Amino acid sequence: MENLLITLAFSGTRYHGFQVQKNALSVCEVFQNAVEAVYGTRYDVKGCSRTDAGVHANMYCLSMKADLHIPPEKLVLALNQKLPDDIAALSVKNMPDDFHARYSCRQKQYVYQIHNSAVKDPFAERLKYRHAYPLDAAMLGHEAGDFLGTHDFTSFCSVKSDVGDTVRTVSECGVTRQGDTVSITVTADGFLYNMARIMAGTLLFIAAGKIERGAIPAIIAARDRNRAGKTMPPHGLYLNRVDYGDSL
Repeated sequence: MENLLITLAFSGTRYHGFQVQKNALSVCEVFQNAVEAVYGTRYDVKGCSRTDAGVHANMYCLSMKADLHIPPEKLVLALNQKLPDDIAALSVKNMPDDFHARYSCRQKQYVYQIHNSAVKDPFAERLKYRHAYPLDAAMLGHEAGDFLGTHDFTSFCSVKSDVGDTVRTVSECGVTRQGDTVSITVTADGFLYNMARIMAGTLLFIAAGKIERGAIPAIIAARDRNRAGKTMPPHGLYLNRVDYGDSL
């Protein structure tokens, strides 16, 4: 058996996240269907993250142990013949036996995409969140710098989460603009449930004057979800990069 690292990209619009669901279509289920169509066997897969319903990925990594009777570069082509148009296999690589897509991960990067215009873009409605009022990306980037470092991010975690350890280290958090697109980029060693979307919502509350500038350190210290901004809709969020250090 070979231990394979498979990298995907997908539009999450019609999926209820990556994880297999009992009564809803998931990216994992569709991917396993494609694998079964290629191999004739339904292999178990380990995803790097549980993405929420509607969240997209520019780089989603999974590991799968399988009998590799197809060269990696040809397996990419074979999988893409079986996958729907909104999921693409980007690469396949042989990895050591102890590699695990989730537990071997050092950092992940998420990007929240905002179409910042009073005029909607029909091509972006399901791929970016539209915010009609002008955003000052430089100001928001300055505010986002207060997320950097190792903190207890309870204030930026959904109350539905029952995770025990809420401490995470954010190594990058910035806001940039390209045309009408404002991107909020966050890189961390791990993310709590809805953390990236709540961080984005907090920055937009600052932009709207609903939260004062400079308030992020106090919100972090409060460890109170009610102090932070809203949870942004999932369709603007992308898993952008997965870092395995020297493993790749």
